[in-house]
Amino acid sequence: MLTGQQQINAFLDYIRIEKRLAELTQKNYRRDLQKFLEYCHQQTFDIWSIIDSHHIRAYISQRHRHGLSATSLQRELSSIRSFFNYLLREGSVTSNPAQGVSAPKKSRKLPKVLDVDQVNQLLTIKSTEPLSIRDAAILELFYSSGLRLAELVSLDINDMDLSDDLLRITGKGNKTRIVPIGKMAKQAMQAWLTVRSGMVNVDENAVFISKMGNRLQPRSIQQRLKQWGIKQGLDTRLHPHKLRHSFASHMLESSSDLRAVQELLGHADISTTQIYTHLDFQHLAQVYDKAHPRAKKKR
Repeated sequence: MLTGQQQINAFLDYIRIEKRLAELTQKNYRRDLQKFLEYCHQQTFDIWSIIDSHHIRAYISQRHRHGLSATSLQRELSSIRSFFNYLLREGSVTSNPAQGVSAPKKSRKLPKVLDVDQVNQLLTIKSTEPLSIRDAAILELFYSSGLRLAELVSLDINDMDLSDDLLRITGKGNKTRIVPIGKMAKQAMQAWLTVRSGMVNVDENAVFISKMGNRLQPRSIQQRLKQWGIKQGLDTRLHPHKLRHSFASHMLESSSDLRAVQELLGHADISTTQIYTHLDFQHLAQVYDKAHPRAKKKR
């Protein structure tokens, strides 16, 4: 009979050779399972078949007490669950004791957003320098259509229909959605396309290009946005997702149409979009505390 360590090694060979998982994923599995094996040795568990859900819960609880985050606990539990599925397939166990065990839920931080005045401050770019015209179009498009960074980077000329004010976006999982372009974003895009025609390399289809004429890379966009945030006098660090969050929050605040915002953002699950309802409620609560006669704090 194989020892616990030998079975873990066999599982690691399985995910490397048959499943062909990424090297980092293999490393995570190895570390998680070694920790679990150490715990089992401490508890004098000799074979995997005697382990039940109570043992798994006790292990997760111990790791939680040692300060592991909810995200790390979820990953460790997933590693253990996958390992027992492998043992089940090999006939070494008759059930998966980790199957019904859940880790503590990780708290969801509310995204930080710009208010409307801050957005207007940011988007008031008066420079006529070519890269500034490009950056203005990027900023407008992020805020106008709620794009992810990768979606904006991958945008090609044939994905745009400025006559109908629409963009075809390829999002996560190669899912395609159609989103509108706002009036100000359209004007900024038209100004950029005029400049782009004199900069672009032959056969380059990217909408946003560098001064070398090639597709602009994510890191460059992140750096330019950070610089514009400072230049335009914002008191908060600017990054692409903050503009996407701002778009979602402002849309939801104005329309209260959660489903529409979900479609515009390209969220597969509406629960992801619902975080913006909490953000909106937080804003309403602040207004209430300041305005309601019975809620005002005494100075």
